[in-house]
Amino acid sequence: MEQNRKVYKVVLTGGPCGGKTTGQSRLCTFFENLGWKVFRVPETATVLLSGGIRFSELSDDEAIKFQENLLKTMVQIENTFFELASSCPRNCLVICDRGAMDASAFIAKDKWEFLMSKNNWNEIELRDTRYNHIIHMVSAANGAQAFYTLEDHSCRSEGVSLAQELDENAAAAWVGHPYFDVIDNTTNFEQKMRRMIECVCHKLGVDTGDRLKVNARKRKFLVQGPLPPVDAFPKFQDFDVVHHYLQTSTPHMQARLRKRGQNGHWSYIHTIRRPAVENQVVEVKTQLSQRDYQNLQAQVDESHFTVYKTRRCFIVTVNFVRKGGEAQEDPEVCQQSQYFQLDIYQEPCHERCKGLMLLETYTSLDDEGIKKCLPKFLNVVDEVTGKPDYSMFNLSLKEDWKNSKKYCNYMPVNGQDPHLVKLVRQKSQQVNGSST
Repeated sequence: MEQNRKVYKVVLTGGPCGGKTTGQSRLCTFFENLGWKVFRVPETATVLLSGGIRFSELSDDEAIKFQENLLKTMVQIENTFFELASSCPRNCLVICDRGAMDASAFIAKDKWEFLMSKNNWNEIELRDTRYNHIIHMVSAANGAQAFYTLEDHSCRSEGVSLAQELDENAAAAWVGHPYFDVIDNTTNFEQKMRRMIECVCHKLGVDTGDRLKVNARKRKFLVQGPLPPVDAFPKFQDFDVVHHYLQTSTPHMQARLRKRGQNGHWSYIHTIRRPAVENQVVEVKTQLSQRDYQNLQAQVDESHFTVYKTRRCFIVTVNFVRKGGEAQEDPEVCQQSQYFQLDIYQEPCHERCKGLMLLETYTSLDDEGIKKCLPKFLNVVDEVTGKPDYSMFNLSLKEDWKNSKKYCNYMPVNGQDPHLVKLVRQKSQQVNGSST
């Protein structure tokens, strides 16, 4: 392996409905934006169970044999990705949807020890040396029961009690790994995802600035053209992005497909934005195969245009002076790094999108702080955070906004539905006899 090139193998584990699927997608996008190559190892159990196997229908002997073959299959699949990563010329992140030790959470200890002995396996190799980092995504059944759902997983049938038990068993299976972190449900779902990504970045020594802090939020700015020449930008990554909105069963839900890539190589993501639960709008992101992506295109909502964009990702670093105390004669000169992505809308598109450029960043900085970090080489004319006219859903509508019944008049900000928050607050005030 070349000096300074990194290969990092991380396992996302946990009980059902813990955010592993969305977390895998978010982690992948984050590191691809940094220029890393990312491999995603699918969950072997899901692959096998989707073929018609029902674990509850297996005899004890069949269940043990199933776990043994599952583990053998998992190891072989992982080894394929690990070998590809070792020969990759770029920094490479390998994300495993569960790992070898997860099998031990589903069978009795004596049966597990029998399999270890039979196959000459040992837990030091399967747990401690095979992967660089284990992240346990705590099931929503533990601490966020309102968000526990089975609807997006055809292979999932666990009730809350069983999900809690499986979650605890999955955590116990990895105890002892030198880099084992637990991401619980003490924050909302969006913040949970950021904590998970920040956890990986911290172990790798990747500077994330403040974009992953708990109080960070997405801010969006309108950029006026023309686009500056390439040499005006710091080092950047350009991606081709294509979005399709899909038909949904309710007007309160949004579903879309995203194809994102470079040089003809693509990744595919399916996103569902669900109605608010406990004032939070949860986005569920699922990584897709090319075949699944093509099949889902049959559900395209014809009331929306396909959205074509160039996404340019870059980091802006600015110097600022940190004021010291009275005893400090020389003020300290520090640096602030801020990660941005510039979405440049491309034709064919609606007239309203021609020449449109939107700059986005996640930050906890106040207005004064973010103003200092905005790229000086771009003509930023207005902040449009939360303004419905600049949501991609509305921008892609074929109808004129004045006549469209699908125009969305409010947008979630920082994972919350402000319209619902306002209604809940008003209802609470009415119940308590307060004036609105």
